[in-house]
Amino acid sequence: MGDFFIDIRGLRKTFHSRGKDFEVLKGINLGIQKGDIYGIVGFSGAGKTTLLRCINRLETPDSGTISVGGLEVTGLAFRALDNYRHKIGIIFQQFNLLDSRTVFGNVAFPLEVAGEKKSAIAKRVTEILELVGLSGKSDFYPGQLSGGQKQRVGIARALANNPDILLSDEATSALDPLTSLSILDLLRDINKKLGLTIVLITHELDVIRYACNHVAVLEDGLIAESGGVKSVFLNPTSETARLFMKINHDFSNHDWQEGDGI
Repeated sequence: MGDFFIDIRGLRKTFHSRGKDFEVLKGINLGIQKGDIYGIVGFSGAGKTTLLRCINRLETPDSGTISVGGLEVTGLAFRALDNYRHKIGIIFQQFNLLDSRTVFGNVAFPLEVAGEKKSAIAKRVTEILELVGLSGKSDFYPGQLSGGQKQRVGIARALANNPDILLSDEATSALDPLTSLSILDLLRDINKKLGLTIVLITHELDVIRYACNHVAVLEDGLIAESGGVKSVFLNPTSETARLFMKINHDFSNHDWQEGDGI
């Protein structure tokens, strides 16, 4: 299915509620290169989270295909689907940490579920906590951490199984601007060090501009436009992108630096 690491073609998803059908994804076509940091932006109800949940197969599409690394994942059976999900890490807006477990325990949890040996778990958790800057917090509980530290635990947990893809669903929306920047810096560092493909769902243009190389604008269940971040948002062709530009007055005046999305 082409040369993309994540290749989505003709993806459709309809939900049924109270006798009515709500078509959320209406034929998504999207290609993401391996090792990219790719942003998907859109207003509430555009289908962003549903698209993300289809990529990790928490939702089953009605039609269309999703290929990851050459593997067509929409038709995977139970065991193969479980193996596929182990290679995808997810970062949530509200952290989703287990309050009864320490930082170490939260990061170790997916490894325990996977049946890893205790020695391997200890080694892996120690490595990841160092990567995310939490080496001294392993015995702390979530209630003792700041919002930014909780999100770092969430990122560490998402990395536990050595994923090929990291999916971020509004991961910085609950954080203050300075903390958000530190989390985005961490994601960029992880991308460089591990070569992970990262997909960022967000409604914040600053997040897209700061962290992403490419962006797709989701509008009413379809990809309205896509390309380099700078080219899309300095020359918007979709109504959604134009509205985002109106709301974010400073974005078009941003002094673009080397490394900004092009």
